[in-house]
Amino acid sequence: MKRLIISAFALLLGLTVLAQGTVTTRKYRYSDFTDKVTKVVLTGEDLLSGTLRQEVVNNWTVSAYEFCTLEDYERLKTQDRYYFLLLEKVRFKGEENPGIQFLSLVKGSPEAVEGLGETDEVIALPVASALGGNGRELVYLGALVRGIQAYTLAAMESEKNAYSKLEWFNDSYKKSGKMMQIYLAREDLAESVTPDLLERYLDSDMYVVESEEADKHYLEAPYNTLVSYVVAPVFPEKGSYCYKLLIEAESQELFYITRHKISAKKGVGFLPEDLKKLSARR
Repeated sequence: MKRLIISAFALLLGLTVLAQGTVTTRKYRYSDFTDKVTKVVLTGEDLLSGTLRQEVVNNWTVSAYEFCTLEDYERLKTQDRYYFLLLEKVRFKGEENPGIQFLSLVKGSPEAVEGLGETDEVIALPVASALGGNGRELVYLGALVRGIQAYTLAAMESEKNAYSKLEWFNDSYKKSGKMMQIYLAREDLAESVTPDLLERYLDSDMYVVESEEADKHYLEAPYNTLVSYVVAPVFPEKGSYCYKLLIEAESQELFYITRHKISAKKGVGFLPEDLKKLSARR
């Protein structure tokens, strides 16, 4: 994501050349994911960390896992025999302060000891503002835990998947999301989304409801239903991003995720162009 500057070369070339002359791709690097222990990093300081613990117990199925402290992570992150699942507050280029908290899966790497940022990031999904959420993050955290596993398994199977990252999730919407009901929380819509635009882009199976109702639909797990969730900084700065998600209620599968840089013209939430894209060919 924004962690290893040197990874840009890997993305451009599609591979990493090691000193021994061997070649490793992202697919190859993560091919041992299901065989290694995933250390789940818990701070034990807040409700989100406690919820992460429970959601891992409920939803982590693809590999062995153990809980550990932040101190354990700092001590073990240079060892590539572990993967780590942790909550991270991230500052993007241009931001003075971290704006968003992510749930990240990273692989331990010897390079971490040299201060090249952090460990080898597999995937990171947005959870809430770095200053704390409004409670909705607790509802959807389990889906993010599932999403990280689903993506990593796909990355093990295909080099294309391994380099797609967030874009990989959108295939689900392209395949079947257009036939589903969509509940958009009113607070998840940008100010530029006017009533006229809603009338233009929303069909009979797309609804704008209060966030409490959207969350209720998700928790009741009805068939064929997508629910919106937006993650953005409380106080956006230059360089801040807004993430827009659609999650399938019954399966808790992440069906759609995209982001835009926040500006005077592009505020927080689903933009008119997002609704146009979602409604196309429905």
